[in-house]
Amino acid sequence: QLQLVESGGGLVQPGGSLRLSCAASGFTSDYYSIGWFRQAPGKEREGVSCISKGGDNTKYADSVKGRFTISRDNAKTTVYLQMNSLKPEYTAVYYCAADTVFGLCVLESLKGYDRWGQGTQVTVSS
Repeated sequence: QLQLVESGGGLVQPGGSLRLSCAASGFTSDYYSIGWFRQAPGKEREGVSCISKGGDNTKYADSVKGRFTISRDNAKTTVYLQMNSLKPEYTAVYYCAADTVFGLCVLESLKGYDRWGQGTQVTVSS
């Protein structure tokens, strides 16, 4: 059974950078997509970025385009989210999730993601 562990969150000043990691274990193949989602206090969880099972398809929320880059290293079974030019409104708990059934890259809905990590806090503040 696939398990996901996020890391790399922390406190950063506006304009700074962080790189989040999502490490996968317990799965015998790389037939799964990964999505990054975030949830700020009092708000619904929203999609940030995703990458397909083969890594050839990626998507970004409009709010992070040009600032965030998602990538995957299948040899290390890790997906990264490089976050640059961070804004205070990006403060949230960031989760990675996997679609192990269809391997699709979808941001509009959480329903297709059947495995979730525990989340990592990102705080952007001066």
